[in-house]
Parts: sequence; structure tokens; C-alpha cells
Amino acid sequence: MASFLIRPGVAADLPAITDIYAWNVEHGTGTFELEAPSQAEMAHRRDDVLSKGLPWLVAQRGDQVLGYAYANHFRPRPAFRFALEDSVYLAPAAQGQGLGTLLLAELLARCTAIGARQMFAVIGDSANAGSIGVHRRCGFAEVGVMRAAGWKFDRWLDVVIMQRSLGLGNQGSPQDYGPAAAGVAA
Repeated sequence: MASFLIRPGVAADLPAITDIYAWNVEHGTGTFELEAPSQAEMAHRRDDVLSKGLPWLVAQRGDQVLGYAYANHFRPRPAFRFALEDSVYLAPAAQGQGLGTLLLAELLARCTAIGARQMFAVIGDSANAGSIGVHRRCGFAEVGVMRAAGWKFDRWLDVVIMQRSLGLGNQGSPQDYGPAAAGVAA
């Protein structure tokens, strides 16, 4: 496997991130967006994630950004503050090289370190074997499928929900994990 560097994303990565996501919007079913957002919108999304103390990572080889991953709150209600949802997107040339697994593993480690207790994956398209496989390799289990939840590319697409406990999971209260809760508290 080629050598990759996984690091926190910075503003200078936004052109590459915008291009990667645009390709996924225009050609893939992993996202249900129908129109690729602008670089300004992607900057807003990144800033929102970082303002919550959550990780936004990029993977690069040499000086080229080949993928990115981030975590955000699963739902906005305060009771969900220890439950996160992951997003991982790769450039087409980077797919099938293990990079998605590396990005997700690092994202999980960082989310565990800030006290998150559950990670959810909301995977577009039940035929998305790549994303489902990456999540399985990282310890996720399928917890449900929402049938025909989205319409893209002239067909109905399912949504697969997968889940993985982080840190202590549901053992004890969130306060049992010292440094934590500050990073994910609402």
C-alpha cells in the first residue's frame, strides 16, 4: 500500500476537498446531494464541524489531497451529544487502496479521545460495497436499512445505518470519561 499522511484539514485543502466531494456528488450514490456545493459552502461546513471541537481530517500522498473524513453530531438535540456520524470521501484515483479504512480508523481514534460514545454511519445506497466494507473493517455493525429513502440517478436508493461503540460505549455515564465530554458537549 502506498504511504499516506493523515492530518487535520486546513483551509488550503478546500479546493481539493471541494473537487473530491463534487466528483462523489456527480458520480456516486454515497451522498444524496444532487448538486455539488461551492468551495465557500464546503468551507462553511468545515468551519461548522471545527467550531464544535470535532475532527476534520485529510489524507494526502506527496502534496496531493486524496480524501477527507470528518465527524459531526448525529442529531442536533442535546441528548445526542455523545453520538457522532462519520463522513468519508475519496478521490476516484484513491479508491480501493485502503485509504478509506485508514481515514476512518484515525477519525474513530480522535472521536474516542474527545469522549464520543457512539459513531453512526449513514451510508447512501445499499449497493455501496466500498463504504459498507470500510465500516465493517473498522468494527461497525449494520443496525438497519431504510428502503427507497432517496431518489438519485433515476432510481430509488436505500440508506444503510451502521453503528460502532467508542471508548466505554454505553457503560457508565459520559461524565465517567474525564477529558471528554467537553469536546462533544452541546
